[in-house]
Amino acid sequence: MSSLGVETHLVDAAVRDRAVAHFRDAGIMLPTLAELADPARIPDSTTDALAGVGPDEADPRNLFRIHWYNDVDRTSRAALPAHVVLPRELTGVDATIVVALGDRFPMIRAHKVLAAYGCLAPRIVTGTFDPAHQRAVWPSTGNYCRGGVAISRILGCRGVAVLPEGMSQERFDWLRGWVVSPEDIITTPGTESNVREIYEACDELAGDPGNVILNQFAEFGNHLVHWLCTGRALGAVFEHLREAGAEAGRELRLRAFVSASGSAGTLGAGDHLKSEYGAAIVAVEALECPTLLRNGFGEHNIQGIGDKHVPLIHHVHNTDIVTAVTDRATDQLAVLFSDPAGLAYLADRCGVPEATLAALPSFGLSSICNILAAVKVAKHLDLGPEDVIVTVATDGAPMYQSERDRITARDFADGFDEAAAAGVFGRWMLGADTSDLLETTSRDRDRIFDLGYYTWVEQRGTAIEDFVVRRDPGFWTGLHDSIEAWDEMIVDFNARTGVGAP
Repeated sequence: MSSLGVETHLVDAAVRDRAVAHFRDAGIMLPTLAELADPARIPDSTTDALAGVGPDEADPRNLFRIHWYNDVDRTSRAALPAHVVLPRELTGVDATIVVALGDRFPMIRAHKVLAAYGCLAPRIVTGTFDPAHQRAVWPSTGNYCRGGVAISRILGCRGVAVLPEGMSQERFDWLRGWVVSPEDIITTPGTESNVREIYEACDELAGDPGNVILNQFAEFGNHLVHWLCTGRALGAVFEHLREAGAEAGRELRLRAFVSASGSAGTLGAGDHLKSEYGAAIVAVEALECPTLLRNGFGEHNIQGIGDKHVPLIHHVHNTDIVTAVTDRATDQLAVLFSDPAGLAYLADRCGVPEATLAALPSFGLSSICNILAAVKVAKHLDLGPEDVIVTVATDGAPMYQSERDRITARDFADGFDEAAAAGVFGRWMLGADTSDLLETTSRDRDRIFDLGYYTWVEQRGTAIEDFVVRRDPGFWTGLHDSIEAWDEMIVDFNARTGVGAP
């Protein structure tokens, strides 16, 4: 597996020892992945040291907040991951749709900071990244590169964001406040679907040995950290709901996990939920770029979903349903969920509870995409109140204010009023149907898997044997052993730095 970047042994002791010295001088301690999956395992002394640290400070102690259990203030720890159960008044379906809230994560208010840590920490402890002398390059369409820049900065190394120039202004505003130098923000042509252009920019950077590319689409640490941390967090939410249901005489069943494809990292949580609960795994993409659905291509605005290819870390043969959502829906619902006229319509005309309205700022564009896909799946499978679908809100609405302004000017030139709100809600939420949805057969999965050949073997130079081995379910379960190996190396690394030792 080392040929696929899943090293679980010490590769270069000299590089590791330089990192140890760097972290010792900076007073940095690394959390294990097990601690991020279950923050109750974090030592009390470490938790106490967080008391005076703001969640958005560039402080290495915030590494111990990179988990799903942050409370609403993002400084204290919650008993359960933050989530909202969407009522029928909003979704129009009887199924129980549960959304985990990613905007409770520190520094970037998005769960991609967890993926960034899961990719970089193993490289540090295995001696394949030198934080004192190398730059970490984070190719992304937005949140992953922000997470990477945040992790890089608090680890005392240079982080480079590579992203399309057409992403939301708020992403660039955030990056400018966190990078070490303006040159560490590299823009590429296009928008959400222009992933190849990002790769080409990274190829140029890779010519310098001082740059290390952490490609989220091919970093198996991205898959594994979500399999472990996000999968268990969503499982904990479901267990809580199931216990409450049992007390009320209801037997809840976890029927599906829904996530936009993007890098396919978050889809790794579905592997855990399928193994534990038999949940179907649903991959979602933009209808304007239906790559998985029908080998399609195109441009769209559901920011956070990079496409036109099949990620190397997508466990395709474990995917049960593929569906697509149009960016017209996510664009206009983003306005509905934030405009005062839209909120008044949802409250007064639709009877959406105040608690649900209070959660709407936690839904960014890809979050709304996930919710619409969950509605489509609920209708397709004819699910009832005892059937649970879980999904995630990767980031929140504040990351897209400039986009909402643009959408309002484009689609609602006369202003967004009650009539516009009714039209948007009826057309896109209540009108969500079962079109553009595919329950995958073996042939469908083979077709999607084979499509990845052109990106990874022909264009990216992945060895054919490394590409093909991913058909085997045993490959993916075998990856899980990497987590224990990495955690043992993290513990050893921390012992060598002496940071946090009693």
